[in-house]
Amino acid sequence: MLRALLWTLTPFAFLSLLCALLYALAALAGSRLLGFAARGLASALALTACACYGVVASVVLRVLGYGGLGQWTTARAYKWTMRWVAGVEFVVEDEGKRAWEEREDRRRRGRSGEGEEKVGGRLDGAAEGEEVVYGRRGYLGTRPAVFVGNHQTELDVLLLACIFPPYCSVTSKKSLKYWPFLGWFMTASKTVFIDRANRTSAVAAFDGAAEQMRRERQSVFIFPEGTRSYAETPMLLPFKKGAFHLAVQAQVPVVPVVAANYSHILNMKKRVFNPGGIRTKVLRPIPTTGMTAADVPALAERVRDLMLRELVALSAHPEPNGAASKKEEKGEEEEGEDDSVGGGGALPPPPPQQQQPR
Repeated sequence: MLRALLWTLTPFAFLSLLCALLYALAALAGSRLLGFAARGLASALALTACACYGVVASVVLRVLGYGGLGQWTTARAYKWTMRWVAGVEFVVEDEGKRAWEEREDRRRRGRSGEGEEKVGGRLDGAAEGEEVVYGRRGYLGTRPAVFVGNHQTELDVLLLACIFPPYCSVTSKKSLKYWPFLGWFMTASKTVFIDRANRTSAVAAFDGAAEQMRRERQSVFIFPEGTRSYAETPMLLPFKKGAFHLAVQAQVPVVPVVAANYSHILNMKKRVFNPGGIRTKVLRPIPTTGMTAADVPALAERVRDLMLRELVALSAHPEPNGAASKKEEKGEEEEGEDDSVGGGGALPPPPPQQQQPR
């Protein structure tokens, strides 16, 4: 047993030392290529370590009756590990959560009145009188639901780590099931594997997922583009309809998640991998109550249009916390400091307004 453990840890330790060496050389030489190699290796090591943790955590949680939390706890481990070893993070904006925080702030200040006990109101397209309450988790707290996101690069694993809600699992191509570490973790944590080459098998997998969603209130995250775009501009590939068939079949909402184009952070073609934050927004859930298979094409098109508009808006200011606006403001101050006496000079453009939940 000890020999097997040493056999596993020795190459991991060697690669960790190599990663540290690459980071040092990249800093000394100012080499973009060495920085790309260092962060790429650090990300792979972090994913492997967290997958090993995930296998153990998923087994223990299933024994304790909390199997639905396996992917959530592993995702959070990867989120914090990547922040430490690579300096990269998806910064999530959730208007449902913000509305809840504002209500709680008013309540603490003693200004909450009648009619403020619930946050959110009707979902877009919901029947008149149907009310949905968003708690402290905001739109990400919708359960069960089909979460859909735009798929850009391999870094989207970190997107999942940063937004993954409890009691949610992913769908994945069947070939990943047999990968060491990652495949073991995905199998232990209730991943829905899809055989894309076998339509009958894929349909059966979605049927099983729909039943599990209804029975266990388990959510699912799917990338409807089906493959990575590696786009350098804000764009979406055509959507496959499997995610929307699943939502309609289970009669659960679709929750769009949009990450800004982050080719300035990771660009595989140009061998660029920089630290930084990436703006990510959770859009208002779209209900599917009463929909049938005939409504799926229109639903898919509607969701894609909403996500594309938000993708373009986010990508105009991809850095979180107004960093882009601050840079623009600083640059304009430098350009106009000779004629800015008395408060003159151009003002920076205002940040994009966020739509309040209805």
